[in-house]
Amino acid sequence: MADSSFDVVSKIDRQEVDNAVNQAAKEISQRYDFRGVDAAVRLSGDEIEMQANTPERVRAVLDVLESKLIRRGVSLRALDLEGREPKASGKIFILAVPLREGISQDNAKRITKLVRDRGPKGVKAQIQGDEVRVSSKSRDDLQAVIALLKGPEAESAHIDAALQFVNYR
Repeated sequence: MADSSFDVVSKIDRQEVDNAVNQAAKEISQRYDFRGVDAAVRLSGDEIEMQANTPERVRAVLDVLESKLIRRGVSLRALDLEGREPKASGKIFILAVPLREGISQDNAKRITKLVRDRGPKGVKAQIQGDEVRVSSKSRDDLQAVIALLKGPEAESAHIDAALQFVNYR
């Protein structure tokens, strides 16, 4: 019997991100607490840029954007917020947040280690570029690995990527 396999990837639905940014921009333009604070949000390439007249207002814009992303089914792990703070640019503050796509080498190593240590016996995980291929003779073992990567063990292994499971064969 041939091995069954699936790929662990981290991809972003660009259309959903664009829709979430547009919804956030519309809400910001209509909300009373954002009147007169020069608040805006826009998507430019692989980066979402938020601006307002104070750092607190920029964080409020980020909060609105996050709620729209969640509502549209986009994981917040797709935003690279580590160490990012609003920066002053003249009279306004700007926060530029890049979108994170693909699994980094560190995360790929953590995934393969987690599968090797806590996964069922006979399951193999290989790093292939920015994705991880998991293979086994048993489809039940592959389902167990998917449950493992979705569960709290992945949180404790510090895997900080929005994971999807594709090409299940």
